[in-house]
Amino acid sequence: MSVVIPVYNPGKYIDPCVDSLIRQTLPAEDFEVLFVNDGSTDDTPARLDALAAEHPHFRVIHIPNSGWPGKPRNIGVGEAKGEYIQFVDQDDYLATDALRRLYEMGHRNGSDIVIGKVASNFRGVPHGVFKKDREKCTLQDAPLYDSLTPHKMFRKEFLVENNIAYPEGKRRLEDQLYMMEAYFPAKVVSILGSYTCYHYSRRDDGKNAGSAKIVPSGYYGNLREVLDVVVAHTEPGKFRDQLLRRFYRVEMLGRLSEPQILKYEPEYLAEVADAVRPLAEDFMGEGVRKGLGPVLRLRSTLLRENDQEGLVRLARLASSVKAAARLEELDWQPDGRIAIKVSGHLVHGEEKKPLTLLRRDGRLFVHPEVTEGLLPEGELLDVTDDLGTFHAEISLRNRETAVEWSCPSSFSTEVEDLGGDVCQVVLHGSGYLSSEGGPGRGPVERGFWDVWVPLRGLGLVRKARLGADRAGHVDANCLPGLLASPARAVIPYFTDPHGNLTLDVARRGKKIVTYLEGRPVVRIPGAANELRLDVFTTASTGNAKAELLLSAPGAAEEAEPVHTVAVPLRAVLGRAHLTVPGRVQGTPEGAWRLSVRLDGAKGPQLPLCGVTVDKGGRFRLDESLPAADEALVRELAHLRRNSKLKHALGPLVSKLPAGARKKVRRLASKVIG
Repeated sequence: MSVVIPVYNPGKYIDPCVDSLIRQTLPAEDFEVLFVNDGSTDDTPARLDALAAEHPHFRVIHIPNSGWPGKPRNIGVGEAKGEYIQFVDQDDYLATDALRRLYEMGHRNGSDIVIGKVASNFRGVPHGVFKKDREKCTLQDAPLYDSLTPHKMFRKEFLVENNIAYPEGKRRLEDQLYMMEAYFPAKVVSILGSYTCYHYSRRDDGKNAGSAKIVPSGYYGNLREVLDVVVAHTEPGKFRDQLLRRFYRVEMLGRLSEPQILKYEPEYLAEVADAVRPLAEDFMGEGVRKGLGPVLRLRSTLLRENDQEGLVRLARLASSVKAAARLEELDWQPDGRIAIKVSGHLVHGEEKKPLTLLRRDGRLFVHPEVTEGLLPEGELLDVTDDLGTFHAEISLRNRETAVEWSCPSSFSTEVEDLGGDVCQVVLHGSGYLSSEGGPGRGPVERGFWDVWVPLRGLGLVRKARLGADRAGHVDANCLPGLLASPARAVIPYFTDPHGNLTLDVARRGKKIVTYLEGRPVVRIPGAANELRLDVFTTASTGNAKAELLLSAPGAAEEAEPVHTVAVPLRAVLGRAHLTVPGRVQGTPEGAWRLSVRLDGAKGPQLPLCGVTVDKGGRFRLDESLPAADEALVRELAHLRRNSKLKHALGPLVSKLPAGARKKVRRLASKVIG
């Protein structure tokens, strides 16, 4: 396998890339790294040569400056010795297990192209492409056209046989041209959506590729070449319209949308519009336009009419449209997921008023107060046939790495009356937040995971943080949890000051004890010194530890305790239980304050109660803690009896014939559960 990286004066921004390649789990003898130095004028050539001398699987190719990544990539492909070629940019980096997973997927499927899940802290990511793993797909049956960056793995023989190469020299949209020329002949494309392979990183100097202002005539001249490829490989109809619509939405109407258009000088806006319009007239027929959402259809009409002021007014309106989401329910589930119920709708303007619709003659229109100044007098924007395109999702996004995972969810669309003929579209849904794995993925990494609700409607996509608007009873259910084995902390909390829901996974910054303030600690009658903490657990929670501390009454928390005792935490009926030892040799005699640490040796203390220790080191807790309610006590007693019975009968049952074992176990499950 070969990794090809075009390089030009990267400075410090190449360091994460290099580090990620050194740390790959794929053995060094199974891949090579080709840095193609495009005439760098800084210390890059010497640094790369030093790297190659240190790492035998690194190679450096020095070429005169070509001014653009196309030629270095072509040279890298020509020099590559691997069966597969992975393109990487100098200021991006790969996840540690990326190359191994990508190669294994490609090798087992004979893939022409393998696309790994990406994350970005500054550019849009086509999350729909990565919702699941796809072993084999093509442009015909998967939304590959939404992923047109080249940072993928290609089978070298496939590229050579189909004469797929980058245009060389300074130009725009070379990635889109390359990818469309690759997708059409590809017989097998594989998508690795269950592991984030590739990370785009924002440079603090603002010089990421593609960040420079476009020259409209050149940019759209290059786009015409891409559209010509689409037309040359398709017949008129839905498939061609679908592909063309993607370019109409993104590269064409996208440049005439918020926020860019609101920053244009009038002369530059005219230049962009004049460059886009001929392409719209030549390629974007009625079939393309009909598939657009209402806002984009209106934008398309304004473009064709050359109403540049109208395009700006529409962008101002659209920029004021936001998603609003309300958290209705939140409950931990026995399997360790958090079940939530959500409602969401679109709002607009500084006052965030609902984006309302108007009923007329059995049809639904955007309310004229919303579209005022955008349409001819008396004309309304009909959205009746677009109600089915309203959709919402729930996602978890890592605040630091920008890795994002879609959560299992389902939503229904309802048109809710607001009085008279006025109404609004509201999405009601439910879903699950899971830190320990989900469809097609493993546990999430340590970090802050923010909860988002992406909402689609009227041709717009808006994302709302969840939690600031929430039902009053939700906070009481927002318990810290200990999940998996060995146990790791998962702490759902609401941010300060905005009140948005976030999961702190594996104590990235929050502590369990902090979120137990004001929550009950109860004694379990009939069980010696057993305490129940309001920390959520599952049946599979294991290897959780705590530290009991004895301190002088009235001593400050930071004061050194007089004695400490390590104790296990046990998962019992959905909560964490700890047992204060009845006797500990060496414990000083006296009356002490008993507290517990749940977050490690330097974590905060949770006060429990007073404790008296006699000469023999025997503990006696005071009566300050409330007793568990009778229903819980009965359930715990039933659980203990069943546990003893299973322990006693287990050896006997194991000696029975297989058929008899099954019958006894079925009977036992009915009797004791």
